[in-house]
Amino acid sequence: MLDAITLDQLRTFVAVVDEGSFSAAGRKLRRVQSAVSHAMANLETQLGVQLWDRSTKIPTLTGEGTVLLAAARRICADVDAFKRMAEGFVEGLESSIALAVDALLPVRALVDLCREFSAKFPSVQLRLYTDTLSAVSELVLEGTCQLGVVGPAAQTQGLERQHLSTVRMIPVAAKNHPLAQLQGPVPTQVLAEYVNIVLSERGGSRQTADQGLLSSNVWRVADLHTKHAFLRAGLGWGNMPEHLVQEELASGQLVRLRPAAWGEDQWVLSLSIVYRPDLSKGPATRWLLERMTELCLRDIGPPQPGPSP
Repeated sequence: MLDAITLDQLRTFVAVVDEGSFSAAGRKLRRVQSAVSHAMANLETQLGVQLWDRSTKIPTLTGEGTVLLAAARRICADVDAFKRMAEGFVEGLESSIALAVDALLPVRALVDLCREFSAKFPSVQLRLYTDTLSAVSELVLEGTCQLGVVGPAAQTQGLERQHLSTVRMIPVAAKNHPLAQLQGPVPTQVLAEYVNIVLSERGGSRQTADQGLLSSNVWRVADLHTKHAFLRAGLGWGNMPEHLVQEELASGQLVRLRPAAWGEDQWVLSLSIVYRPDLSKGPATRWLLERMTELCLRDIGPPQPGPSP
């Protein structure tokens, strides 16, 4: 008999509880009260459990009915989610998306993007990779990821490229570093006396050349977190995304340097989204492309002018 229980019976059960009476549930469901009462009686018979205490003027839930109500709500919610999932697939909703992002992308934007995506597309599996430079575009080109976020130095031959945002890179050193004590433009021969900490790829077939070297004394690190920690510790100097070091510049923990070889806007980098030309953009992919742009604008904003000479 349990197999004969219908979704309509469970929805009627929930409606009676939510509306407060059989008659109110009938009005909501556009049925006569007797039809609602009959549906509840049949449900009780099929379950072999009394759901309603009818000894009062208005029937109330029994203890067993209260427990089963929670299960009925879950079943109705699961069926609704099942229907939404099927409707999404009819509209071309992807079953999974893999995204690779460069370390330059603000972490806050990435966290919010993933949180919002999970809420909006609960049926779509999101796989996330973080890497640097051409390693990101290589993941997209080889088909491991559908979308990637890269900087201008990344090799993107064979991929479509769509501008996302801009990131200002600024040279910094810790406040106790000798370079931080210098005023005005710093000659290249002076910078060359100190360790230049740069972000470098771990390897791969599409290796990107080091960027912004003004010293032969170079420490190469594979992630931005390590580079940031080394700079704060006074182990060298190097370029960092402005949005990542704004608070430390304001507090004086880090000091902005002015290499004489570079202009104020020498390192305003363009972040781009890359994907293969044959990518089929379903609803989730289109949402990612649009929302990522909005979050980057929120967390990075337009490039700000540098300080006056």
